Amino acid sequence: MSILAIRPLKNLLSFLTVFPVKMDENLLTDCAKNMWAFPLIGALLGFLTGGIGWVALQFLPGLVVGALTLALLLWLTGLHHTDGLLDFGDGLMVHGNAEKKIAVMHDQFTGAGAIGLTLMTYIVTAFAFAEFGPSISIAGFWVPLIIPGLIIVELCAKLSMVVVAWRGKSVHPGMNSPFIEAMHGTGGIYRLIVALVVSSAFALPLLGWSGLFVVAAAIITGLVMTAIAHRNINGVTGDVFGATNELTRMVCAVVLLAVLTWV
Repeated sequence: MSILAIRPLKNLLSFLTVFPVKMDENLLTDCAKNMWAFPLIGALLGFLTGGIGWVALQFLPGLVVGALTLALLLWLTGLHHTDGLLDFGDGLMVHGNAEKKIAVMHDQFTGAGAIGLTLMTYIVTAFAFAEFGPSISIAGFWVPLIIPGLIIVELCAKLSMVVVAWRGKSVHPGMNSPFIEAMHGTGGIYRLIVALVVSSAFALPLLGWSGLFVVAAAIITGLVMTAIAHRNINGVTGDVFGATNELTRMVCAVVLLAVLTWV
């Protein structure tokens, strides 16, 4: 596993965000080999949106800021994962074998399953973000929760995709194949461990034990999504990765609020 260098970093930013970074011809290969760094990109996105969200909280109600913050995150990721969430929702709602479900996920129609799952996911996420207004104590300093909260939540959304790649098998050759291949075998174990260490290195200082609970929630969500995908379509596709990112963001935002309430 190579140390994250300029070219892989550019490719990761190009692949996971809408930042105007030029793609390299080795885009998928570089991103797959450096999948351990997915949480770093998530942390960057969370920091940017959290900072903007904090500024917005000075002028707007929390509910509006929650919706705007989610909208900004979706825009920064180019809505790529939203497409996966829509297709995954349609596939889950269809009765039949794996081939039929995959065919529905690949068609051009948007059904009730897609709309229902996507609406529920984004409504819950926006409401959860709306509750990120209060401040919390970090190393003796009071910091608005929206900044560390969004850093960890978006970091965990990316971590869950690493878990899916490590645990899942590919349904068919496609854009998902390089990631699954890179995350299997000894190299995959190392990449997973580094991704977990990176995630914990952010979560513990920023949110303490609450942050580690959120990281655990991301791991569990990734494993559950892999199991659901294997049961329904006999493996993992690019749509499963996208859906996992969006659903994990929602789950982790809710888990964070729950843990902070109980602790």
